[in-house]
Amino acid sequence: MFKATASSGSGALRTGVLSLPNRQAIKTPHYLALASRGAIPHLTQDNVVKHTGIRGAYMAAEDFVEKGTPILNYNPPDGTSRLRAYTATPDNHVLILGARRSPPVPSPGASTDSHMSIMTAFGFTKLQDKTFRDLTTSLNPDIVVGLGDIPYGYYKVSYKKIDKITNRTAKWMQAHVDERALAKKEHGAGLPLLYAPLLPISAESQRYYVDHLEDMAQDIQGLAIYNTITLGDLPGHLKHLPRLGLTEPNNPRAVLQDVAQGIDVLTLPFLSGITDAGVALDFQFPVSVSIPEEPLPLGVNMWDTKHATDVSALRKDCPCYACTNHHRAFLQHLLSAKEMLAWVLLQIHNHQIMDEFFAGIRQSIDRGTLEQDIADFERVYQPELPESNGRGPRLRGYQFKSEGPNERKRNSAPFTVYKANPDKSDKIAQKDSVPVPGPDAIAEDLEKVGFAEKTE
Repeated sequence: MFKATASSGSGALRTGVLSLPNRQAIKTPHYLALASRGAIPHLTQDNVVKHTGIRGAYMAAEDFVEKGTPILNYNPPDGTSRLRAYTATPDNHVLILGARRSPPVPSPGASTDSHMSIMTAFGFTKLQDKTFRDLTTSLNPDIVVGLGDIPYGYYKVSYKKIDKITNRTAKWMQAHVDERALAKKEHGAGLPLLYAPLLPISAESQRYYVDHLEDMAQDIQGLAIYNTITLGDLPGHLKHLPRLGLTEPNNPRAVLQDVAQGIDVLTLPFLSGITDAGVALDFQFPVSVSIPEEPLPLGVNMWDTKHATDVSALRKDCPCYACTNHHRAFLQHLLSAKEMLAWVLLQIHNHQIMDEFFAGIRQSIDRGTLEQDIADFERVYQPELPESNGRGPRLRGYQFKSEGPNERKRNSAPFTVYKANPDKSDKIAQKDSVPVPGPDAIAEDLEKVGFAEKTE
């Protein structure tokens, strides 16, 4: 399923091809689109096919585990992946399913040997390891990332906990492999490929688990990496496997460093975030310009009113749909008017930039010049992505990072039912000396009273 086409002497840095039956081959290093509740933010599936080069998507089981789990009530035609049909993912796209989002919302509850804590659209809950294994079989993606006790947020790894989370992850993986073996005997082939999660610590620190994976070598088709420190001392029996990076890089420089450490396919949480901010990416790799006196920005803030009369493309000579059909002035107008089309066009453009970015990385590796090209890139461009002072689309509450238990909701309800308090004087009636209109009031009555804003 994975074939390296070129590699460095150590075999860590490499190009390759990830090929699955009836799916578009993915030339590596490359990236996966991140889906939210089954959809790539701002893009409908027809636009994904028509106007992007996306070859695969990463989805999270916690996006679908909710009251009643409605996805399990959907019955597609025989032989069709329930997850693919439910989310209308294109047939030739690689579909990867993990337990948690990338990045996930840190959960206040600690994992046990039978469950892990996750964040769903209905709040924090417990995901049983058995439930996750059954869910992956029922949803039937192309690749499943096995359940791992990965620490997030304020739950840090300590020396006392390393043995506990290592043993727990090994137990979950062994149970997953055993159930798959039984399923193969009963139903034959057709199960998703299984990627083993590696804890975000060195391979030596999780030696018991790594050695345990050697016993399951015939049942594991890839690795999920949460920190590149794991790749520093990765044992030989795992080096040939494709590496899915869930390392959450926050800018292009971090992406380059992850690739240099040996990641084959990455998820890029910053990509949709920069689109939400109203920023159009604008950089190239390898760089084709001389080193400037001041580092260049990695993108253009399209909220800036200076673009209101600029009829040039988001980036010169960009072949994406947004740049070949529209200009900066139109994008600036759409953002100012809060039109959804603004973020659709920005998402198409930003994915085009990342496609070209990874194509340049692969060419650089093949030429053997990646180290020098990274150094040139760091001298030409600013280290961080530009910040935006504009307001992007409203995020759902569960997408905000949780700071701990008993946290108040970030997004309060925009409208509430007005209820007059009989024990206190009505401020609206007292101010205007007009009775509070009832539910059957006509427009003239409402205009007399006025409309009050909700106060805390």
